[in-house]
Amino acid sequence: MEKRPRAGDGGGGGEVSGTLGGGLVDILPEALLVEVVGRVGLEAACSAAASCRALRGAAGAALSAVTSLDLSVFPPTNGIVNRILDGNGALRSLTVNCSLLDDSAVAAIAKGSLRELELLKCSLFTPYLFAVIGERCANLRSIKLEVADLNGSEHFVICRKSLAHIFKGCDYLENISLKFPLRTPGSVDFDSLVSAIPSTTKVLLLQPVAIWQAKKLFPISPSLKTPFSDSLESLSLVLDIITDELVTFITGSLPQLLELCLEDNPGSETDLDTDLTNIGLQALGICQNLTHLSLTRGKLSYSSTFRRVNDFGILMLAEGCKQLQTIRLGGFAKVRDAGYAALLHSCKDLKKFEVSTASCLSDLTCLDLDEAATKITEVRLLSCSLLTSETAISLSSCTNLEVLDLSGCRSIADAGLVSISQLSKLTLLDLAGADITDAGLSALGNGRCPISSLCLRGCRRITNNGIASLLLGSGTINKTLVALDIGNIARISGRAVTVIAKNCEQISSLCLRNCVLITDPCLETLGSVQHNSGKSPLRMLDLSYCSRLSRSFLRLFDPLFDPPLFRGLRWLGIGKNVLERRGNSPTVAEILERKPGLTICANNCEMGCRNQCHPDVRTL
Repeated sequence: MEKRPRAGDGGGGGEVSGTLGGGLVDILPEALLVEVVGRVGLEAACSAAASCRALRGAAGAALSAVTSLDLSVFPPTNGIVNRILDGNGALRSLTVNCSLLDDSAVAAIAKGSLRELELLKCSLFTPYLFAVIGERCANLRSIKLEVADLNGSEHFVICRKSLAHIFKGCDYLENISLKFPLRTPGSVDFDSLVSAIPSTTKVLLLQPVAIWQAKKLFPISPSLKTPFSDSLESLSLVLDIITDELVTFITGSLPQLLELCLEDNPGSETDLDTDLTNIGLQALGICQNLTHLSLTRGKLSYSSTFRRVNDFGILMLAEGCKQLQTIRLGGFAKVRDAGYAALLHSCKDLKKFEVSTASCLSDLTCLDLDEAATKITEVRLLSCSLLTSETAISLSSCTNLEVLDLSGCRSIADAGLVSISQLSKLTLLDLAGADITDAGLSALGNGRCPISSLCLRGCRRITNNGIASLLLGSGTINKTLVALDIGNIARISGRAVTVIAKNCEQISSLCLRNCVLITDPCLETLGSVQHNSGKSPLRMLDLSYCSRLSRSFLRLFDPLFDPPLFRGLRWLGIGKNVLERRGNSPTVAEILERKPGLTICANNCEMGCRNQCHPDVRTL
């Protein structure tokens, strides 16, 4: 095959032409190089581009033809975004962490070819962003905007008044998600968007919304219907309060609704006269096509439960919405086993079932699942204080179960874990706060579960021996586990970390939060084992409130450390105590300057800042 000339071929210029004597890369056809570089992912492509001119040209050509790009793992700068997106006219889907971006990046982001655009943690943009998206992205089908709170920043105030610009030129939008910080509901001018939201909209998420705004969005009178009333299939709202009247408005004005997610966060004690009751749940029966339902009261709310809903309301819901496939309920403290069991037995196509903070839910709910057992793939029973190992034993009959979350159920013990260990499709298991011991972990380590994500946070009876039993057993978990949370366990030390490093080479997410025995040598061992293996799979590491780490522990994450450790790390949790501590060497700022692809979080967030939207530490 004849080699085609490439821009960038020529003299050495001091660059390395390749690792194989400078000959192999240069003689390969450009088309082949572009094909190879295009398949290795963004990170590897950028690394290859720094090695020689041939690969730089191939990387540029590959990036210009990319149709889908996710830049959410780390916060890119304006310069990085402009270089990556420059010249790409084929991009159809783009996700960006915008913590460090301002209007200088808008021209690169707003491409006419885009169909899906997701902008996360926006904090520095002005209304110019919305105007340009409306002008250039005429073919946009999906827009997701997440705004970070910058302590009253004027940018936040400006942006919330400029949302309508997005819709002026985007006539084909089907998916709209607008998430602002949970300040006082009503502070975002959502009600002015009623006439601007396109009639093609099928999916709508708004946060936060005041109850009076929601009533304008979904008027019950046919003469006042909004343009998107007949097309909307999925609705998610975060409100100040969920009322019967609101549920009636929604069900009466949205005949095509398939998914409904309502969450409220009352800022004060709710008035019993306006709070959700059994009548509101009965009204949901009008939505004959409803397949996904989520009704929750936020954990941060003043009143954490729906005090006027009992078994009767849930029974009416089960009778009216038998086609539900996903159910998520939180804060229904007066609902007992009869109500929850009715949902499990009435909804014949139920696949996902989640209940949280249900103080009256006991083992009787899952005692006899019958036909439901083979269809259910996900069960989450969170902070249900009456549950014991009997529930775990009952759920072992769900042979297709893939996700099991029993976090906060403190009476789950080893007997339950023995039953769970035989679920051959289970990939996620959360036992945070459970009463399990090393013996239970031994059963899991010898079991059949291909678990990829395991949470043992706060299981205080676990020791280093338990982690060894888990990962040195005859089962499959040491080959499949990629995310492990062993935070808040006092007896976890460097020995457990060494076992993890040596026997779970594919681990990409590790939480050691508040493990007080973790020291600098523990981390150096973890990094050294991965370095010596030639692999760097670890992407997220949580060390928040590991109080025995020295003032110089951050040197282990410094690219200048010899040999460089944790080369693949993208997120590091350190806790505010480390950020504010004097005498750190190197400092957080120095690490971030040398390693721009790393996010360091000091906000006590969960791994990867999941479900949290705050400014990058560089902007504080």
